[in-house]
Parts: sequence; structure tokens; C-alpha cells
Amino acid sequence: MQKTAFLFPGQGSQTVGMGQALAASSPQARARLTMIDEALGESLSSLMADGPLDELTLTRNAQPALFASSVAVLAALEAASGKPVSALTDFVAGHSLGEYSALAAAGTLEIQDAAHLLRLRGDSMQKAVPVGAGAMAALLGADLELADAIVAESSDAGLVQIANDNAPGQIVVSGSLAGVEKAMAVAKEKGVRRALKLPVSAPFHCDLMAPAAQEMAAALATASMKDAAMPVICNISASGETSASALRQNLVAQVTGRVRWRETLLELHSKGVTRFVEVGTGKVLSGLVKRTLEGVESYSLETYEDIESFLAT
Repeated sequence: MQKTAFLFPGQGSQTVGMGQALAASSPQARARLTMIDEALGESLSSLMADGPLDELTLTRNAQPALFASSVAVLAALEAASGKPVSALTDFVAGHSLGEYSALAAAGTLEIQDAAHLLRLRGDSMQKAVPVGAGAMAALLGADLELADAIVAESSDAGLVQIANDNAPGQIVVSGSLAGVEKAMAVAKEKGVRRALKLPVSAPFHCDLMAPAAQEMAAALATASMKDAAMPVICNISASGETSASALRQNLVAQVTGRVRWRETLLELHSKGVTRFVEVGTGKVLSGLVKRTLEGVESYSLETYEDIESFLAT
């Protein structure tokens, strides 16, 4: 029997108008957006609908907005199929903040609690490093071994670490501005096809995020979490977990730890998954699936039409 994994996008996929076509078609999706507005005490859905983009892109807004978009799709999907998420997928995984969406899908976190945690996560990550003191860069055409060598050769300039192993030939480094800039220069010397500084407001998934990890540890210690209804393939380990206590620890560790997305996709494939479904805004993760795996199906669910065509399969 064909196995399915639901994948949930991370920061960078946000766009003005996100979730609006779906909300217009699905009362369940609208209700989910309203629920998050009420939980946060502000109209996040209006910012998602109308922008401005620079405000939507702020980490404190982008994180709960992408979560809201994903869980709105889940609400519409459950209504259209007449089935709970647990009957529609065998595994869930989320890229960075998308792990919170995956945990909501698996019934581990309540939606309102996840929205609050993501607002705190965005705020704590933003203030962990002064603006301009850190950076991130994509090394396009570098494999993990080459990226490790680049980081080792650049660390004398300042802290720099591998933040994301996204797909074959797509590695992201993060750290101090000086460390990342040296890594970009070393990458070019070593023949990497392209080293591209990313338009982010903080150096995510590196040790400079330690103050944010401490804040999240305190918040998650008191958050209500249940065991997951299906395995969650976690960023930090690229392995499946259902225990609430382990999932809680992994959420803390992923603030400073590497997003092992390529390994996550390989792990899902090794478990027999041949259908990958991106749930929420954009098609970034579907693109990474196509770069990493051959002979699998990939879907992106963002609009009601997307949901209908997926259910028809």
C-alpha cells in the first residue's frame, strides 16, 4: 500500500495573499485563521491577506503566518475528505518552523498553543543576535563533505556552521557576518557554483541562537503536549518520534541545530513513502523532494482546487 508523508514549509515561503483563496472557498479554513487571530489577539490574517510584505516577512510574523496557512489547509482537507489527518498520512515532517505545523497535524500541540510558541520563537530568534551581526548564505553545488571543509577553513574569521542540509547541492551556512562572508569566499575558491547571501533578519540554526533556545526551553517546559498520532520526522535527528517528551526536547534543540532535510526525505523514502504532500504556502519543499528523490509523487496543497485534485488521486 502506498505510504504518504505530509510536509510543512518553513520561513521564506511567505507571500502577501497567502491563504486567502482557500479561506474564500472553505469555511473551515476561515475558522482556523480566525482561531489564530484570536489566540494572538491581533489580525494576523489581515497581514497575510494585504501585507505589507516587509512586515509579513518579519520573523515574528512570518513564523505564525506560515503555520496559519498550513493548518488552514489541513482544516479544509479534513472537511473535504471527511477524514482526520491521521487517516490521510502515515508520517509528518516540517522544515524548521514547519515542525510546529507537523506537531499540530499529529495532534501533539493545540493550534492556539503552537501559534503562541511560534510568536515567541520568532521574537526570541530576532533578539538573540543584533541586526547585521549575523548572516546566512546558500552554497549551491556543494555537498555536505565540501561544506564541512568550507566551514572548517572559515571558522577563524568568526562562528559559522551548517544550518540546513536541504537537498543534494543545496547547503545553507549560518553564523557571524565575518564567518559567513569568509565561508562564501572560501566556497568560491573551492569551485562551488554559487555562494548566495540570504535575505534573512537573523542567523538561524547556529550556536548564536542559544539565547532563543533557552527562551523556548522555558516556554516548552510548561506547554501542553501529547504523544503524536503518527511519527514526526524531526529536523534535529532526521528520525521518527512520537513521544511528547522527545518531541519537546527536539523543538528546543532545533533552534541552534541543523535542519537535516535531505536526510529527512531519505528517511521517509526508506520507510516506504512514495507520495509527498506539501501542505501550506509555496512549493519550496516539493522542489527539494524532486531534487532529492526519484520515482516519487509530489503534491502542493495551497488552494481548494489543489485539495480537490489531490483527493481525486
